[in-house]
Order: sequence, then C-alpha cells, then structure tokens
Amino acid sequence: MKMEDVVFTYVGGLKTACLGRKQLVMLIDAKIQDYRTRTDSLTPLVIFDSNGQGISIANSDPTFKRLLDDADIVHADGQSVVLFSRWFSNVKIPERTATTDTIHDIPLLSPRQTRHFLLGGTQAVVERCGDILQNRYNNFLVADSHHGYFDEDYETIIVESINVSKPDVLWVGLGKPKEQEFVIRNKSRLNVPVIITCGGCYNYITGDYKRAPALMQRTGFEWLHRAASEPKKFLWRYVTTNPHSIYCAWKHRNKSRV
Repeated sequence: MKMEDVVFTYVGGLKTACLGRKQLVMLIDAKIQDYRTRTDSLTPLVIFDSNGQGISIANSDPTFKRLLDDADIVHADGQSVVLFSRWFSNVKIPERTATTDTIHDIPLLSPRQTRHFLLGGTQAVVERCGDILQNRYNNFLVADSHHGYFDEDYETIIVESINVSKPDVLWVGLGKPKEQEFVIRNKSRLNVPVIITCGGCYNYITGDYKRAPALMQRTGFEWLHRAASEPKKFLWRYVTTNPHSIYCAWKHRNKSRV
C-alpha cells in the first residue's frame, strides 16, 4: 500500500486515515522498502495518532492542531475515533489501529526484519520494553533506545544517536504534545523511513500499565478502565476531554472524503 492509496476522512476536525491494522502495517512496510532501495533523499513517513484527548486538545489549541496537520498519517488510536466516523462522517474508519497493537502488528503481519529505535519513558522501562519485543519476535530488532527526559538543547545529540543506529522505525513516546513537537521540529534531520508517536506504549508492553478487557476496548470504554485504575492520573483528563471530543466530532460532522 502506498500513500496515494489511502482514503482520508475528517473526524473531530482532524484529517484521519481510514486504515485497518493490516493496511497500516502494509503502508509502513512499503515505506521502509522504498527507503531502503531508493538512492535519492526521502523524508520520513510521519504517523501521529488520534483519540478523544487528541481531538479535544486540537480543537482547543491551534498550535497542536497545526502539528497534527503536518503529519502524513493521523490514525484512529482510540475506538472513539472509529465510532465518531460511523456517527458523524460520510466515510467510515474500518477499525481501531491502537498504537499498543501496531508495535506488535509490525513483526506479526510483516515477514521482514525491521530495526526499531525506542525513544521515551524512563531508561529502565524503554530497555525492558525492547528486551521483551526482541525476545518475542525474531524479526523485531532494537537498534537502540533512549529515555524521554531531555530538553530541547539535547535534541541534536538524540537525533545523531538515532541516525547512527539506522532504524527502520522510530517510536517517540514523550506524551502529547511533546512527542509531536519533537517529530515536526526534527523530521528533516532524521534519516529514518518511519516515525510513529506512541505515548505510554512502552509501559503497556512492560506490564506497568494494564490494558482494559477486550470488550471495553471494542466498545470504546478503555478510558473508563484507565480512569478507574489510575484515577489521580487519568480521571480528570477523561472527565474534561471526553464530552468535549464528542461535541467536536458533532461540530465537524459530515465532512466529505478527502
């Protein structure tokens, strides 16, 4: 699958890709292969995610909205985005493409060996995450990793480290909006085929965060599980952003296919 094959719609005012999990991996795989075989300079495929929180922030903060608009792909990380497309859009998103699934889908759905750079979280968490994925999948190689506790002045060193390790996929788990800011600020300097923002994905792989039961994931109530599990961290976020995201999805309803 190529970029020209991707159908887009608008969900909550965000141009969102209508991709399933297999299609997203095919797009990533095609970009990696193109990058490996081309001799001319190519820019990275930038993949950001959309969920209820992201829709709410984008409709409140024009700077964050511009960051998302600069991505090549904004995909439905949250089930709410899939549901909003069914309720309020002329084009339906086929299924949720949760980042916590995508990091497994790449080695599971593509036979090719890929190199990954994991950026974000604490050093202990990101290294343990890399060990788990390498041990689980023979075709998942960790090129290198680095914690997410650095300031903008240190970014040149981070970029150089990424480029030296020559990954196929750079995962950026710094949280919104820091991860999007890092990617847009540095994408022209990053010699990597694919860049994917991933929030707290590493913590789910290590088991520090627990995913909701499958039924809650399918019905769009994973946020409730997270809020109940860690109310101090997540409850206020969801109480404030969930109603606003629904309103934003309704406000931007029935946008035509892009």
